[in-house]
Amino acid sequence: MLRPLNWIARHGREALIAGLIAGLALPELAQAMRPWIPAMIALMLLVVSLRIGPRAALGGLEEVWGSVRLVLVLQLGLPLLVLGCAHAFGVVAHPLATVAVLVLSAPSVTGSPTFTILLGHNPAPALRLLVVGTAIFPLTAIPALLLLPSLGDPWLVVGVALRLILVIFAAVGLGFALNRFLLLKATPPQTGALDGVATLLQAVVVIGLMSALGPALETAPLSLLNWLIVAFVLNFGLQIASARVLGQSPLTPARSVVAGNRNVALFLVALPEPVVEPLLIFIGCYQIPMYLTPTLMRRLYGPGGASA
Repeated sequence: MLRPLNWIARHGREALIAGLIAGLALPELAQAMRPWIPAMIALMLLVVSLRIGPRAALGGLEEVWGSVRLVLVLQLGLPLLVLGCAHAFGVVAHPLATVAVLVLSAPSVTGSPTFTILLGHNPAPALRLLVVGTAIFPLTAIPALLLLPSLGDPWLVVGVALRLILVIFAAVGLGFALNRFLLLKATPPQTGALDGVATLLQAVVVIGLMSALGPALETAPLSLLNWLIVAFVLNFGLQIASARVLGQSPLTPARSVVAGNRNVALFLVALPEPVVEPLLIFIGCYQIPMYLTPTLMRRLYGPGGASA
């Protein structure tokens, strides 16, 4: 049983690309899988937490405070900076400004630890940023949401974030507990098998997240291309800029992956319909650079050891 999962872990980049292709080529399957996305994400978090363990994920007090400081920059400082520039140039109501602010306000995607593993680096800092960023997301998102026009009641977004916090903390807490009782001395085949399970779940999740792209490809291909360009510029641009700013540090790969890969889908539940409609297409496009990160960004991060 461990051998096939280890094989998937070794071919994780190809598995993610296969998920992207399936999401585009099988729109009916993508639509059918959308209701299962939250459960699969929670299960993926549990598996990653089980693989990393609480000691490596939480680190020392200084590492936790470092994560808090970085989250405040990523989720509060950057969106307010973009908002200030948008107001100064009179384009704050433009859809591009809205998308950029929402991406920058969002916490890490739940797959960031898996992407970091596939890049060959330690996923523990990514998991730490995911937990910290999600925990304080209700506070960091409010200023940007209040300053964006036509987004409705920001407290609805806070409610969504609070529910997400419960799911993430429950999944991560259970994973840590299982690690403590089952994997205190995990062998490399066991760790590889867990990496394979996390990769497989990540590849399956993206099929549902791509559900809006199939119809858009037929009805509005030019609009789809424009949003795809925006998605690549935001995602890879944030990763490259973060890697340059953070410099040569063992924490840089995980932190830069988190900087570019944000859980903007959080806002779907609470935003009004006129905002959600183009955002659905953008979120589908955003999955493409996200899932290509382990393949296309390897040169940026270089070789590393993924041991937690």
